[in-house]
Amino acid sequence: MSNLTSNYKTLLLPTLLITLILTFLLDITLGSVQIPLKEVITTLLGGQASKTSWTNIILKFRLPKALTATLAGAALGVSGLQMQTLFRNPLAGPFVLGISSGASLGVALVILTVTTTGTPTLLKDLGVIGDFGLIVAASLGAASVLAIVLMVSRRVQDTTTILILGLLFGYATSAIVNILLEFSSKESIQSYLIWTFGSFAGVTWKQMIVLAPVVLLGLVVAVLLSKPLNALLLGESYARSLGLTVQKARFWIITSASVLAGAITTFCGPIAFLGVAIPHLCRSLFSTSDHRVLIPAVMMMGGILALMADLISQFPGSQIVLPLNAVTSLIGTPVVTWVILRRNSQKSFPT
Repeated sequence: MSNLTSNYKTLLLPTLLITLILTFLLDITLGSVQIPLKEVITTLLGGQASKTSWTNIILKFRLPKALTATLAGAALGVSGLQMQTLFRNPLAGPFVLGISSGASLGVALVILTVTTTGTPTLLKDLGVIGDFGLIVAASLGAASVLAIVLMVSRRVQDTTTILILGLLFGYATSAIVNILLEFSSKESIQSYLIWTFGSFAGVTWKQMIVLAPVVLLGLVVAVLLSKPLNALLLGESYARSLGLTVQKARFWIITSASVLAGAITTFCGPIAFLGVAIPHLCRSLFSTSDHRVLIPAVMMMGGILALMADLISQFPGSQIVLPLNAVTSLIGTPVVTWVILRRNSQKSFPT
């Protein structure tokens, strides 16, 4: 029986990788315009599709969207895993430290600037309220909250206190956003709300040059933190007894998680539930809390679920596009509910 279980777990990671590749190809194939899988593979291998329009759709729109979804799922999943381990809280997620709220504040500040100065045309010409302007604003907002959290983490020893302060920072920035929106025009509010719906489709190849290296760097740091994360599973006192410098490890864990969450929020908007649901799903699937296994598993599972959410939101075969956050919430809610009920009937977090 133990051999069967061992073989099952050994096959899980390769199975996830194959599923990720198939889902990636499916996300490029399906949409308002159906493109044969053979044509997609030919184009991705450097050839030309039988129709020029298909080649343009694949290379200019669907490939960057699928890559963004894969990176976003991996980043949010790993960020959530790190937060849940660090704070020993099964409901902790990538936005628990207020990173999403900080990014939202940056976007809202741009909207208010456009409204109050009365020069929307000039600012549009400069790109301030276009895609690039919103990205810069969201980056600055997320970075500001991150800087405050990191300063606090150097002075505060208790992770629960950092968690509470992170939530307070999030509430404070959300309150400022709500106040700013009261002074904005209807058009500006609509623009902001569209950003909050979340989307993988807005990232261009130029933006990918920034997004991909940042996410990959954050994921590499997370992999290097596998041993410290394993040591923290049984508490900080136990980790110290193993010779771990807890404050230094905590600093790098918070940095990695915040950079991953902040980068995705900046480019894709606040994506709900993936960061909370994916780590739980992988823990249950692999029946382990070993981060050497969980981190690669979460990367692949995150990519799979993000691609599936993108597929559902695109409503293949029609022109309808559903809000991405609505889809991820519908996927995440039953997963988290099932896992929490199952965990309560077995053991307390973490397993």
